[in-house]
Amino acid sequence: MVKGQGARVWDEDGREYLDFVAGWAVNSLGHCHPAVAEAVTEQVHTLIQTSNQFYTIPQLRLAELLVQNSCLDKVFLCNSGAEANEGAVKLARRYGKLKLNGAYEVITAMDSFHGRTLAMTAATGQPKFQQPYLPLPLGFINVKYNNIEAIKAATTNQTCAVMLEPVEAEGGVIIPDDKYLAAVRAWCNQKGILFILDEIQTGVGRTGTLFAYEQYDIEPDIMTLAKGLGSGVPIGAILTKDRASVFVPGDHGSTFGGNVLACAASYATLRFIIDND
Repeated sequence: MVKGQGARVWDEDGREYLDFVAGWAVNSLGHCHPAVAEAVTEQVHTLIQTSNQFYTIPQLRLAELLVQNSCLDKVFLCNSGAEANEGAVKLARRYGKLKLNGAYEVITAMDSFHGRTLAMTAATGQPKFQQPYLPLPLGFINVKYNNIEAIKAATTNQTCAVMLEPVEAEGGVIIPDDKYLAAVRAWCNQKGILFILDEIQTGVGRTGTLFAYEQYDIEPDIMTLAKGLGSGVPIGAILTKDRASVFVPGDHGSTFGGNVLACAASYATLRFIIDND
């Protein structure tokens, strides 16, 4: 492919295609949307990359917009969905060490998908992705989706979090029962463990609200975003409630996380979606 515009792409021979893939669900506004193209063009002439020892205006604008339009309080920016989920699990384990007597296990769902790093392959409850890389990192318990009793049965004093997708995307676009996520939220509250929502596929307006959790009348402790956030420019984000924000400087980091080009593209994308809802 050599060109894209809106919902269409063209190959090197000039053939035109209607793009139903959208870069694996990342082109939220279509290919080369003017708002994103203009934001990136302006930014590339201003600043491209700086050390994360410093804040930048694009980072702050994006983080502020995410917090203002969600139930979360703080933002960590990275480069992809897998990185965001890795960071969310690290944060949950840090929380477990500090608040839950060293608890480290994370309950996830069968037929889920959380990324292709080694740890996220373990979190992903699909044997076809796991088998080629055995043995996998320990600490992930895969249980049946849309089944609160399975989560309750898997919870032990070593559990620090439950991590779910609001809709299982790679698993077949599985929409849970209306009360399932609320029941998980209540169980996490009862046990004092964190509830992580992986909104990499469902976030940024894909389900009719800006974030899918809004449709279930719940609030996660941690939420991850990527894919559609940057309109095709690589970015990931971890959003967290204050109570779950237990990282201190040096606990987690990323050389390219919060890159100003990605932040400019993401701010333009999110701003356009919010303003044109």
